[in-house]
Amino acid sequence: MQINSILDAIYKLPQSSKNKLLNEIEEIHFPKGHLLLKANRIENDIYFIKKGMVRAFTQNPENDVTFWFGSEGFVVISMRSYVSDLPGYEDIELLEDGEFYKLNSNKLRNFFDEDIHIANWGRKFAEQELIFTEERLIFHQFKSAKERYHELLKKNPNLIQRVQLGYIASYLGITQVSLSRIRAEKE
Repeated sequence: MQINSILDAIYKLPQSSKNKLLNEIEEIHFPKGHLLLKANRIENDIYFIKKGMVRAFTQNPENDVTFWFGSEGFVVISMRSYVSDLPGYEDIELLEDGEFYKLNSNKLRNFFDEDIHIANWGRKFAEQELIFTEERLIFHQFKSAKERYHELLKKNPNLIQRVQLGYIASYLGITQVSLSRIRAEKE
């Protein structure tokens, strides 16, 4: 996915404002398994996924818990670092070789002070992230595992081909055995 499309999906900027951002964005590549963001560390970069699949997870003593998947067009960010300059909660791991656009969050904050259009873009981004987080909370709190699975596939039909079933089970808050049962019922 091209960076212009990703930026426009958040908020349509005048070309002069968009050019300021584009001049600060660099394209980078990482291999499958790379940790793009690490928990307990202040992250100073924002990544836009050009190509690839990532997962966000937290580690606990028994296993790690996946709570988000991102693919082409998604933004990868530690909101805690971005908003509060505090260490993030999550690790972000590449599930495939990935291509990204990287933007330094400090440079972005400077643009907020200089350009009202970029400040509005940042506000719209934060609003979209808040809604996305709210939807995830409702998704996990008020739906059955079967409903969560079907909704996940509806929103991400190719997820099963790109993500290990163990990560999907973790995301749904169920065991792999339970996921296998749900998948068998569907097929």
